[in-house]
Amino acid sequence: MPGAISSLPSNSLTAARATEITFASDWPFEVTPDWAWRGSTGSGVRVCILDSGIERGHPLIGGVERAVAIELDDDSEIRIVDDQDGDLFGHGTAVGGIVRSLAPDAGIASVRVLGARNRGSGEVMLAGLRWAIEHDYDVINMSLSTSRRELLAALHELTDSAYFRRSVVIAAAHNMAVDSYPWRFSSVFSVGSHEQSDPMCFYYNPAPPVEFYARGLDVEVAWQGGGTLRASGNSFAAAHISAIAALVLAKHPELTPFELKSVMRLTAANTTGARH
Repeated sequence: MPGAISSLPSNSLTAARATEITFASDWPFEVTPDWAWRGSTGSGVRVCILDSGIERGHPLIGGVERAVAIELDDDSEIRIVDDQDGDLFGHGTAVGGIVRSLAPDAGIASVRVLGARNRGSGEVMLAGLRWAIEHDYDVINMSLSTSRRELLAALHELTDSAYFRRSVVIAAAHNMAVDSYPWRFSSVFSVGSHEQSDPMCFYYNPAPPVEFYARGLDVEVAWQGGGTLRASGNSFAAAHISAIAALVLAKHPELTPFELKSVMRLTAANTTGARH
């Protein structure tokens, strides 16, 4: 090669800088559920739920630390307001109740992006996700998706931004054979359902885009009016993974999304040697 390169390319690592980013790892020889989350209650971890809102004071949820609503005004401009109405459908309350049941001391926030028919616009969903990322939530649960391909670039950019900022985005796979997003992005934790009744049982899928399977069939969930009902869907499987992620992060707050996904893979029920 003619000539010589006198400096490192952009985004490269100098020898001096390499010594500054050395860090110790206290991972055990075998990563087990006992090491990963046993004894954790989710304390100190903040979970943000993008959904239809959460019913404040529901007996299965209790307090909500923050609740905002993303709205479109008459000029189709995004407005972010304090949510005075709570859950307009029931779905967000169901998701929040699952998180609270497994991670009772995690902080829960609600971003309402869905309306009374459990529907919403892609632009509102993007704005809600952006708000959650900007407020540095540890876990962002998205039991929803969009199939609008014109939104994919912006949505992909946001999920990558969350990944780089160490916010874990956990997204439910579509309940039907539909290509929707963000669950198909590799920067998120994508979740489908299994039939087991154990809420702490989850499986790793070696053939993504669905990466994990968690409890999601015939689940008793919190619902509007302080009540419950039995429901099925990948939405509720995602909530179980969000709760387990909160337990792990509370015990090991130093984990990056990449490391957390590795821990989840090593502690899945179908991983050889994993003990639940």
